Amino acid sequence: MIKRWTLFLLAVVMAVVPSVAWAYHDGPEKEKSLFNSEHYDFVKYSEVEGMLKELQRKSNRVSVEESGLSAGGHPMYVVTISEAGAKAKFGQYQQLRRQMFNRSVTAQQLTGKDSDFKVPVLINGSIHGTEFVGTDAVLRLMDRFATQNDTETKTILENHVLIFNVVANPDGRWSATRFNSAGIDLNRDFITSSQPETRQMVELITRWNPMVLLDLHGYVRSGGASKPGLIEPCTPPHNPNYEYDLFSKWAMDQAEAMEAELVSNRDAYESDLYRNMKGTYIPQRDDSDGWDDYPPIFTPMYAMYHGSFAYTLEAPTNDWDGVRWQEDAVMGALKFAADNKDEMIRDQLEVFRRGIQFDHPYHQDEFFPKAYILPVDRDQPTPTLKAVNHLLDNDISVEQAKTPFEAKGKQYPAGTYIVKMNQAKAGLANTMLWDGEDITDITPSMYDISAWSLPELWGFEADPTDEEVTVTSTPVKKTKATGQLSGKGPYHIPNQTVEAVHLVNSLIQQGITVKRDQAGDFYVESHSSTLQQAVRDSGLTIRSGNIPQGAQPVKNLNVAILKDGGMNKGQSHAGTRIALERLGFQVTELHPQEVAKKGLTSYDVFVYSGTSQLISSNLSEANKEFGLKDESQVQTFKKHVTQFVEKGGKYIAVGSSASQATRTLGLTKVEVHAGGSNSNGIVKVDYRDSPLTAGYKEKDLGFVYRPAWYTSTDHATVAAAYHDSTDFFHSGHWKNREAAQGEAVIVQEKDADVTLIGMEPGFRGHTDYLYRLLSNVVFD
Repeated sequence: MIKRWTLFLLAVVMAVVPSVAWAYHDGPEKEKSLFNSEHYDFVKYSEVEGMLKELQRKSNRVSVEESGLSAGGHPMYVVTISEAGAKAKFGQYQQLRRQMFNRSVTAQQLTGKDSDFKVPVLINGSIHGTEFVGTDAVLRLMDRFATQNDTETKTILENHVLIFNVVANPDGRWSATRFNSAGIDLNRDFITSSQPETRQMVELITRWNPMVLLDLHGYVRSGGASKPGLIEPCTPPHNPNYEYDLFSKWAMDQAEAMEAELVSNRDAYESDLYRNMKGTYIPQRDDSDGWDDYPPIFTPMYAMYHGSFAYTLEAPTNDWDGVRWQEDAVMGALKFAADNKDEMIRDQLEVFRRGIQFDHPYHQDEFFPKAYILPVDRDQPTPTLKAVNHLLDNDISVEQAKTPFEAKGKQYPAGTYIVKMNQAKAGLANTMLWDGEDITDITPSMYDISAWSLPELWGFEADPTDEEVTVTSTPVKKTKATGQLSGKGPYHIPNQTVEAVHLVNSLIQQGITVKRDQAGDFYVESHSSTLQQAVRDSGLTIRSGNIPQGAQPVKNLNVAILKDGGMNKGQSHAGTRIALERLGFQVTELHPQEVAKKGLTSYDVFVYSGTSQLISSNLSEANKEFGLKDESQVQTFKKHVTQFVEKGGKYIAVGSSASQATRTLGLTKVEVHAGGSNSNGIVKVDYRDSPLTAGYKEKDLGFVYRPAWYTSTDHATVAAAYHDSTDFFHSGHWKNREAAQGEAVIVQEKDADVTLIGMEPGFRGHTDYLYRLLSNVVFD
């Protein structure tokens, strides 16, 4: 049956889609990923558009929307399926969902006998590109709901609008990679929305406020032979910003409804793994830790802040049985939602009511502040304005004060932004703006990051207050800063923001001389139209200032970064590369084999930010294409990097693995120590008086992920160290961290231009405030 369905779809594609040469990626569309244990003839990305057009042609239940482009330039498709005639009411349905933020709306008004309101369910296909079964299950489900008229199908469509994000990661499906073309794992991007694919999903969630969200993944067999696959809810710890009692009321029952649907259909599967299944692995029921829902970086965890009952579904295998498993699990969730629609909406409404009325019965008093106050630096407003726009994009209300006011004894000027916490999505606002917490002693392990405070990591103020903020204010729709020059020059560009460094690089690349002083600030004498336009684009106010003696011209440097093409399904260098590009550097990615063959003579700066496996030839079959071929190439790589440094090239290592690789390469004598793979969070750092730390306070913050620290530093200059106190760890999860207290975390060799950074200043899209640690080293 499945194979016949596939052949039918392929025939449709051949009839509808002309032969085209896709220009979004180098090389042809991939047939498989070597990281998968099984392989099958999954539906290729290039076939999807034709299938969707044909589906829309043959069914009046279907709406197809091209909702933007991926990072690699692929169209993204959203398909909405509902009863015939319901499409005309989509705007009304969305408006009704928005009414859930009204203090007085009730579930009866939304779903009562006189209402034809249909509850939205959002299904996300294959956010990890190598997990092909997700999109294939979406395609099968769409075909069913577009064309079938059985009782189950009709009942679900009577109660729901089904929204399908058909291929959540087009780049990954094309290239058979977990990540998108920017190297980012999209299912780690939901607190920062750094990628277009994530922003598209955020827009869908905020537009529809789905009651249920299902995120289709693979491949898990943690439950053993009798319980293949995985369906959430999760193990502890649960983020305290959720209204978790309301989620828990339904989560286990809905998960077990999915499980029951799987078991009831097991005779339809082909392999014994499925035919013999007695259930599936449900982490919250079957385990105590290790699969948590603490960070809001994952699709379902993010959606929970919008009141959704949201789940990850992990198929057991990469084959057509895995596709059927996903399809059956989704059907179980849909039938459960249809049977319990009114009561589940009531509890989604209760999430919003608690926020609006500032009534959080299961939270300690004063856990939520009454408001956050976001003052704006008049010359360097960009971090705050970025945060305000981000909050607005995530459906969080922000106001702007029309007059000066006082809160908690502090004076704030007119124009200050205010996030009042008596709003529907207070939990999301708080998880974005709070300081976080140290959860090391709460749980033995975490699945991913444990700290993400946007004010601390993006570099803006967000002052919590337990007092009511009484000031005349207006709702904010969008913010934008237009930069300006003040005075007649020369001009002083403080080294305080990403935009300032980007401005400097923009000017240098356009031939304008920029000088840098010993404190790390920048100066420019030009008053050209090029300067004026670049400053306007930056959003900064740049004022006149005298150029200090000793300030030196900044060179336009050729920067290379060692490329991790996908070692262990990830691109470990991607975050640092993106940070450097955000800072305005033109960055060239170099495969390890290219360095071994050609050396680094064309470059001024070489950055190693990634796994130490990149300089190994002892690799698995799946990893071989990303590393070095043999021991001879390992030695040639080492020789070329050594020659580069000996001739005055600048070498920068970022993170613990790259630091260990640097020692392997013989470029440093410091001892490199590393925390465990579960160790991550925000740390207190003592930044010493050094050009490498310009623009940071003496006592400031950093971010670590598998943190490093350095000892035996006699041959190096220590530029920064973890704060020498037992509370140096600010928030996150880091066991056995005592040995790192007070130890060096940024060092520079005294006899070579080699710098090691034990933190992660370019971590994903999280650490804007720390990006300048990278530019400081590059410019030093």
